[in-house]
Amino acid sequence: MVLTEFKNTVVLIGEALVSRDATLTTVESCTGGGIACALTAVSGSSAWFERGFVTYSNEAKTELAGVPSTLISEFGAVSVEVAAAMSNGGLKAAHSDFALSVTGIAGPDGGSLKKPVGTVCFGWSFRNGEAETERIVFSGDRCQVRFKTIEHALQGMLKRILCRH
Repeated sequence: MVLTEFKNTVVLIGEALVSRDATLTTVESCTGGGIACALTAVSGSSAWFERGFVTYSNEAKTELAGVPSTLISEFGAVSVEVAAAMSNGGLKAAHSDFALSVTGIAGPDGGSLKKPVGTVCFGWSFRNGEAETERIVFSGDRCQVRFKTIEHALQGMLKRILCRH
């Protein structure tokens, strides 16, 4: 994965956060820390990147991001409900202004008819606001799904930061 592919978006995210005196936290599952890696690949990110949580297991989602285990049982780890809880939990745990989360099935195994390989759920949370979520099914192999997930999460975060004054 070439993280420099995301540099322009990350620079814009950083500029937008600095201009708002705000910080960002990530809560990642299927990307395994790839989003945090992309964010910190840019010099100066320590001014606005608070921390990243890699919550690959259901237990980690519960312990680190405060996702209720009942929510995971009811909707599954790959769901917009869990994605929202992940970003909200990361926001609270890190005392950040913005948080983003991803949970999905990168493959090649783990898919089902309801949730095929490539299914990814996103959460974006903001201080004093409701979490926004999205579910996308990406095509491609494991590496491509993870790359597209990182790209979409970052672009979605930039869009949402810019919409808040």
